[in-house]
Amino acid sequence: MDTIKLIKVAIGEEKADFVIKNTNLVNVFNDEIQNTDIAVYNGKIAGIGKGYEGNKEIDLNGAYVTPAFIDGHVHIESSMCVPKEFAKAVVPEGTLTVIADPHEIANVFGLHGISFMREACRNLPLQVYFMLPTCVPATDYETSGFELASHDLSMLIDDETVLGMAEVMNFPEVLNCKNSVLSKIRIGKLKNKKIDGHAPGLRGKELCGYIAAGVMSDHECTIAKEAAEKLNLGMYIMIREGSAAKDLQSLIPILKGKNTRRCIFVTDDRHPNDLKGHINDMIRQCVAADVNPITAIKAATINTAEYFGLNDLGAIAPGYRADLLVFDNLKDFKPKLVIKNGEIVAKNGELIVNIDKNEIPKLRGSVNVKWIEDEDFKIPAKSDTVKVIEIIPGTLLTKKVISKIKVKNNFAEVNIENDILKIMVFERHRATGNIGKGFIKGFGLKSGAIASTVAHDSHNMIVIGTNDADMKAAAIELEKSQGGKVVVDKGKVISILPLPIAGLMSDKPFETVLKECDELKNGVKQLGCELDDPFMTMAFLSLSVIPSLKITDKGLFDVDALEFVDIFDTTK
Repeated sequence: MDTIKLIKVAIGEEKADFVIKNTNLVNVFNDEIQNTDIAVYNGKIAGIGKGYEGNKEIDLNGAYVTPAFIDGHVHIESSMCVPKEFAKAVVPEGTLTVIADPHEIANVFGLHGISFMREACRNLPLQVYFMLPTCVPATDYETSGFELASHDLSMLIDDETVLGMAEVMNFPEVLNCKNSVLSKIRIGKLKNKKIDGHAPGLRGKELCGYIAAGVMSDHECTIAKEAAEKLNLGMYIMIREGSAAKDLQSLIPILKGKNTRRCIFVTDDRHPNDLKGHINDMIRQCVAADVNPITAIKAATINTAEYFGLNDLGAIAPGYRADLLVFDNLKDFKPKLVIKNGEIVAKNGELIVNIDKNEIPKLRGSVNVKWIEDEDFKIPAKSDTVKVIEIIPGTLLTKKVISKIKVKNNFAEVNIENDILKIMVFERHRATGNIGKGFIKGFGLKSGAIASTVAHDSHNMIVIGTNDADMKAAAIELEKSQGGKVVVDKGKVISILPLPIAGLMSDKPFETVLKECDELKNGVKQLGCELDDPFMTMAFLSLSVIPSLKITDKGLFDVDALEFVDIFDTTK
């Protein structure tokens, strides 16, 4: 019956629910802008053209209308907000659909974590689709809360909100034909669903093998040459602009090339501070860099929809969902109106629908650390020369460097003058007592310590500090709060963001989380750190699939050699 009514509205025999008149419609099919009207019935677009009548009408006086934006790959948990608070931030910015990978919470709670996210995303003005995590844990080089095998994921693949298999991070095992990974890819292929990739630096014949396995996209390109090679081999390139990994500027040349229809905008991991300005901010950056505005809009709309098979999203045309954005111009991309399923849900940057009644599902506590002792922070010295993880600001990559530390009473100690600090990872799921120990360069702390239970991908507790006492105080504080992020100096908590939901998300409103994040930043600055987002940088130091040197609860790990290495350099 709805289809019959939709047809009658489209041919002008019956009134529409809503007619948007006098628009400059951005047509992503022909790259043109046309002055026209848009007729909407029952949340769908019935017709495009002049002369439609509606029960409700609005004259936009020539304002621009685009399809609503789609984030092609995001970990909502990285916002440290539950889904409804995430929606409050991104919907007014024009993002009405996200493709979420619940990888983070799955590493803590397994299938129960995925179920939590599915339930928490219901009845929001944000459409959330899911990709099933393929790497829980990401590798065997760390301890996660759960392991998800192919038979676990097969129970969810037929869900209508599931679009495929999420980023296949362990590409070495794909190339080595490990059935544990290939069986997960096979689940998605058998259901004709998408297989997302994660293959930083993979090129040549190995890249061909990865694609031949069925992987269709990648969001780890940091240089245009790598992205071009992957595009030429048929992959979709997810251009990422996260809080720590900012790849957009280096990949803008791709958006001025020939294969732009296979380019997709994604945010991957963003802290609350970077949600006020979401996919729309990526478009704005592109336009400022002389990318054709419609090309940029397509990377945020139709390209993403077509890749994922969302056939009624990403464009303004008959039969498509009436997910629309209204702009004064095609430069600043701050939407005046955000329309979801034909209803206005945000105006001038403010959400106008109430979603506060959406209840958060319950979860048990997740920080289960073996009793923390003073000795846990000591490192017996084999020499005064150590292998150090050096961060590279603005990227998830790290360097391997050899540096001098201080030795006191036969224990290895920090060298604050040379910015060499201690870093430790405590297993926090099963109380195994595993502690990975090492040294880090690039944080610039002059005193105190910082700690977090957000540490990709297994989310063990990571602590960085200038002295053992403050590192211990920070770790104990996070155990008390059942997760979070904390700054400690001279034994006192300077600032803390409790994250009691899986040690990843707050149960507080977005504005409160934003305020507490700002307090964390200020607290770290007081200790001497000048990084833009030190906690986001910190969160990726235990990710053992991104080169070059990382640390997990099992020890210092050389990603290039795929092996654990001794902290000390004893070659001299």
